[in-house]
Amino acid sequence: MERALLVTIKLDSEKNSWKIEDMAAELEELAHTCRAEVVNNIWCQRDKPTANFFIGKGKAEELVYICQEEKIDTVIFSHDFSGTQQRNLEELIGKKTIDRTQLILDIFAQHAKTPEGKMQVELAQLQYLLPRLVGKGVILSRLGGGIGTRGPGEQKLEVDRRVLRKRIEKLKGDLKHLSLHRATLRKKRKENATPTAALVGYTSAGKSTLLNTLTNTNQPVRESLFTTLDPISRILKLTNGQNIVISDTVGFLNNLPHHLVEAFKATLEEVQEADLLVHVLDVGNSLAHERQKAVAEVLKELEVENKPIITALNKIDLIDDKSWLHSLSKDFVHPVFISAKFKQGINVLLEKIQEYFQPAMVLWKGLIPYSRMELVDLFYRQGRVEKIEYQQKGIKITANIPKSLLYNLLKEKEISDIS
Repeated sequence: MERALLVTIKLDSEKNSWKIEDMAAELEELAHTCRAEVVNNIWCQRDKPTANFFIGKGKAEELVYICQEEKIDTVIFSHDFSGTQQRNLEELIGKKTIDRTQLILDIFAQHAKTPEGKMQVELAQLQYLLPRLVGKGVILSRLGGGIGTRGPGEQKLEVDRRVLRKRIEKLKGDLKHLSLHRATLRKKRKENATPTAALVGYTSAGKSTLLNTLTNTNQPVRESLFTTLDPISRILKLTNGQNIVISDTVGFLNNLPHHLVEAFKATLEEVQEADLLVHVLDVGNSLAHERQKAVAEVLKELEVENKPIITALNKIDLIDDKSWLHSLSKDFVHPVFISAKFKQGINVLLEKIQEYFQPAMVLWKGLIPYSRMELVDLFYRQGRVEKIEYQQKGIKITANIPKSLLYNLLKEKEISDIS
């Protein structure tokens, strides 16, 4: 386990409402997720970054002393810096120095399990490295050796810009191919008129736990950041019999770097294509409002800020005094208080989801010929059968089913209405 010194910087020139102590706490959580032993967390407030060290030279020299005294292996900064700034800091401090994006990418590299997830992480890492190929390529020369360096691996040691760009284009092409495959699957859903919903929210808000609770599945859940990198979709049957596809997506973060959003656009397509967004928010967190704004910023970047949204205010089981929840609900769009872990408020959330998708359903009374008995099973699977009678002329049925299904069957004269 690497001994890490954290450097949290608050810039006056930034439009950031977060307090420096909250920024420091989140940086520490990110470092712990990378399995670092956090020895110290230094705070620094500046008007703007300097060209050579990002922080002032005096503060940089102070870090040299701290690293020697505390036997530090890695210095982690809360902000991103240029290749020149990183090289200058490493030469002065004499220790591995990484920025916030490298830290996040390291977490992604640890959690990427599928081929697509690994490709997305590698693409993000290479896009980060490309503009930083300066001098002797110090950054590339240490790939594969600890926090902030996992990913592409030792085979990239002698890579140059031309080869790097070629690899980036190859990854983009492969991801586009996978994206087209998913688009085909989504096209089939649309042809079947299957509604879709996507769970979005800040990392560790409880999206995966909620997916498990809603769909009675056992998707692995860990108490760490960014456990879900690939979209996970499940069928959710609502109480009216309607089937919808609900997807878990990668968690968001405050000031999520633009190129990370770009690299994970393939994963986030589920958000862009969803009919309804369910924003899962940890309401027990003191930064709930700030995190809500951070999520809103990413949704805006994805150009989905105008999609219908339900706010699932999660983890109410951790709140002792619930008297203030009513006033808090006024701050969010279509709020529902839940505990995904203990299944509190889940029925209310399902009612909200069903209320949105209900217009796609219709209560139909009709007659199914005995030659099409399989349609009875289809109605049970795609809707909810209210009443069924086996008569001489056929099967008389009353069912709540998708309008699109009914339209297609009536068009093909497979069934007939009972007036």
